[in-house]
Amino acid sequence: MSSSSTIIQVTGSAPADNYDVVVGRGLLAQLPALLGERVRRVLVVHPRALRLTGDTVRDELAAAGFTALTAEIPDAEEGKHIQVAAFCWQVLGQNDFTRSDAIVAVGGGAVTDLAGFVAATWLRGVKVIHMPTSLLGMVDAAVGGKTGINTAEGKNLVGAFHPPAAVLADLDTLATLPPNELISGMAEVVKCGFIADPAILEIIESQPEAVKDPGSAAVRELIERAIAVKAKVVSEDLKEAGLREILNYGHTLGHAIELVERYSWRHGAAVSVGMMFAAELSRSVGRLADDVADRHRTVLEGLGLPTTYRRDRWQGLLDGMRRDKKSRGDLLRFVVLDDVAKPGMLDVPDTSLLFAAYQEIAS
Repeated sequence: MSSSSTIIQVTGSAPADNYDVVVGRGLLAQLPALLGERVRRVLVVHPRALRLTGDTVRDELAAAGFTALTAEIPDAEEGKHIQVAAFCWQVLGQNDFTRSDAIVAVGGGAVTDLAGFVAATWLRGVKVIHMPTSLLGMVDAAVGGKTGINTAEGKNLVGAFHPPAAVLADLDTLATLPPNELISGMAEVVKCGFIADPAILEIIESQPEAVKDPGSAAVRELIERAIAVKAKVVSEDLKEAGLREILNYGHTLGHAIELVERYSWRHGAAVSVGMMFAAELSRSVGRLADDVADRHRTVLEGLGLPTTYRRDRWQGLLDGMRRDKKSRGDLLRFVVLDDVAKPGMLDVPDTSLLFAAYQEIAS
């Protein structure tokens, strides 16, 4: 496997919104140059579990001449609360951060979402660079400029669009992930395969062991392909006015599961079940062939991801889906498939249709 870096560009509506996603190994050395000469102060936001990594990034920046501080936040979804954002704002204010200073997010998708939101809101927008350390962060949260925090009513209901200045996806960090975290992140990779890039599915099906090895060439190719899918979609639709909605395949039910489970389920596990539901919904309205719907189960279960959810939780899930950001008035809106790499939208006025599709994945 090549040790060189791969650069995937994301383009925005203005030149200032353009940025590179760098995939490779040993990328920390590139961070000072990406921050640029105007930046003087840098806040490194990291979760409790990555304290040593956060300190390493801070020390690297200090050695390069920056005034660098760290803000340690709770792990995973516990970090995505308004109180945590307020803590970060306090640190920025107490240390006189200006609009020419910057934030660096070190961690998984939750850290990226929170730090991006803090960057979007501090002085109405300061530079942020993401250094995702999880597969989920690399292929999903760090790319696209969507930021957000959770409320008691749902996930990511408060947020802003704020493109990063750069993303450094260092593959070396994947070696420290627990196996179930790597597999959870694969759900977003599978999603990209079903909505846009069939080669992703073929790699997973043909190399079942390699795709579970974070150091394999197969995992690197999957990451690069998934990022390329998201970069292309985001470049055409930064603020989710149309095309970008396809990236939510499996997420309507997935987010509802996370809400019902009080975020104790991993995001990828919830999205895996959500994709199964979306496939069954697509099949039930005659838009998706049986073999493609069944392929969802084969691919996801082959990775060790869940494909069913509790039969007795339907009402809570329905309530959660009604709060989904894609809903339009009384219509529940779903991303569905007409075939592999042929996503579309479905507005559902009758919840009995959803209930029938859910019975196919209920356990």
